[in-house]
Amino acid sequence: MGVFGGTFDPPHVGHEAASRAVIEALRLDQLLLMVANDPWQKSPSRPITPAEDRFAMAEALAEAIPGAKASRREIDRGGPSYSVATAEELLDEASVAGQPAPELFLVVGADLVPELGTWERPADLAQLVTLVVVSRPTTVRPPVPPGWRSTWVNGPQVNVSSSMVREVLARGGPLDGLVPEGVIRCMARRDLYAVGR
Repeated sequence: MGVFGGTFDPPHVGHEAASRAVIEALRLDQLLLMVANDPWQKSPSRPITPAEDRFAMAEALAEAIPGAKASRREIDRGGPSYSVATAEELLDEASVAGQPAPELFLVVGADLVPELGTWERPADLAQLVTLVVVSRPTTVRPPVPPGWRSTWVNGPQVNVSSSMVREVLARGGPLDGLVPEGVIRCMARRDLYAVGR
């Protein structure tokens, strides 16, 4: 089972491309797009779109990706979103149900690898998951800290980020090629980022 956590504020074509690459490379039956309730490393520094809106956009994204599913687990749990707590929950649920423990693949972008040591209980998380690092084929791979099982997936050359999309939206620019159509329609329906005004 893959777990691709994020703020998804908003989801963009980079999320879509990375999801497709991971599902194909690892032959995953399911990739959970895990929407953070309170992305505690970001929320002190900028306004975050409400979690229910971000979940709706992640659902719209998942509809376009075979094998992907948006998850509201961290929203329903409330409070700050910690990957280690999510991994423990998934493993505990399997145990309680009498099922074998799922192999958990935690998907991150290569840009997050240097920050792993700042995450909540990183040593515990490293014992629970295999880290899947999505990187662009042409970029230098940052070293994974000791103690992590890891694998690398070459992601496509998609140069887009949520912050870039928000900047384009703030200027009133077009989202063509930046955000999947289903997500754009979701933004307009929910009156997010002034789309459709």
